[in-house]
Amino acid sequence: QVQLVESGGGLVQAGGSLRLSCAASGRTYDGSYAMGWFRQAPGKEREFVAAINWSGGRLAYATSVKGRFTISRDNAKNTVYLQMNTLEPEDTAVYYCAARNVDSIVVVATLYNYWGQGTQVTVSS
Repeated sequence: QVQLVESGGGLVQAGGSLRLSCAASGRTYDGSYAMGWFRQAPGKEREFVAAINWSGGRLAYATSVKGRFTISRDNAKNTVYLQMNTLEPEDTAVYYCAARNVDSIVVVATLYNYWGQGTQVTVSS
């Protein structure tokens, strides 16, 4: 099992920035994990935000966040980050970190094996 804990959410004004962190623990030594960030706004389905493979050499972003968000990871710290710049009210959501025990990035939530509890991001206009 792998446990994921997100942090870094909060309230920010439009145009501001936040950095989310996702710390992994447990059987992280068992193999290479691809990681992803998803978000879910009230009344909406969970949607893909960004993903990164084990080495960090392959990245994927949702069109809505490309150019504003950056995903990265530090495997020595078992941590994945999501730097969010130029935030918009439409970015308001609960942000979830996810891991899959296959080292390939995908955008489909059901293909991820482990999930964090989520962290709230609220962007005021």
